[in-house]
Amino acid sequence: MAVPSHKTSKSNKRARRGHIKLVAAGLSACPNCGELRKSHYVCSACGFYDGREVVKTSK
Repeated sequence: MAVPSHKTSKSNKRARRGHIKLVAAGLSACPNCGELRKSHYVCSACGFYDGREVVKTSK
């Protein structure tokens, strides 16, 4: 059964919602060109992934 909202204190409510927050994306440097990219994703700047060119990019 749910507890009425006026009986839940502010500190209890905020403690329950403590894990709801924004987190920074896991960015790492591309070993080929040095641009920041998401881990385990193809680099949007050079098109390389795991040491080989996967996507052709125009430079």
